[in-house]
Amino acid sequence: MDLKALSDQFWRDGYLLIEDFFSMQLMDQMTNAINEHYGVDPEFWHTNEFLDRAKTEVIPWFPQNEGCLLFNEIDQHPYFKALSKAVLGEDSQTLYCMVMFSKQGTVGQAWHQDCDPDDPKRFNINRLIYTSDIRQDIGGEIVVVPRSHLRGEIPIGDPEGELPGQLVLRPKKGSLIFLHGHTWHRVLPIHGGNRISTNYRAVPKGTPLDITDICVYRNMRYHFGSNKVVEERQ
Repeated sequence: MDLKALSDQFWRDGYLLIEDFFSMQLMDQMTNAINEHYGVDPEFWHTNEFLDRAKTEVIPWFPQNEGCLLFNEIDQHPYFKALSKAVLGEDSQTLYCMVMFSKQGTVGQAWHQDCDPDDPKRFNINRLIYTSDIRQDIGGEIVVVPRSHLRGEIPIGDPEGELPGQLVLRPKKGSLIFLHGHTWHRVLPIHGGNRISTNYRAVPKGTPLDITDICVYRNMRYHFGSNKVVEERQ
């Protein structure tokens, strides 16, 4: 694995997709733990206002906070650690591990940036693990605008409308995606089954640990700590 080439690709494009990164055995173990936690029909976690305005129907779970040691294996994976170090630097810090569960028939996630892009030197990175295939017949594909992490705030507009230059990604089971927090991205609707991804968020040295508290959508800025819209974008 050429760490420098992969790091350079990430910083050029604002995202990086690597398939067959994790073992199928570990992916199956994680899937079983996730399904056991959520059960058949989990309830939504966010407020109705957020679900309506953000067009984002995701139910989060923070397994490491509940002592689920299985999820520590990703943090200890040698290539995962090495790539994270190459991209983020020596003294980067993991924020948290968050499983994101979307039910069949839900809208996915509208266009957004995971943190405020006003200061280009302050950002988070999403390190996304896929324990099952993201397929066209199921939905839930990830859509990114390459190099948009260099373009500042996502433009005001339709939260779910297409953006010029967008690229649809369908990671397979065992894949890893690194995604810059300023990159414009969304998740397409889920129509053929439930959708799962697991995000090990991290930040470079010196980044505020609350960097992801405010998320930028095309129609608003939302503060997760207070569950409130903090800016209308029209």
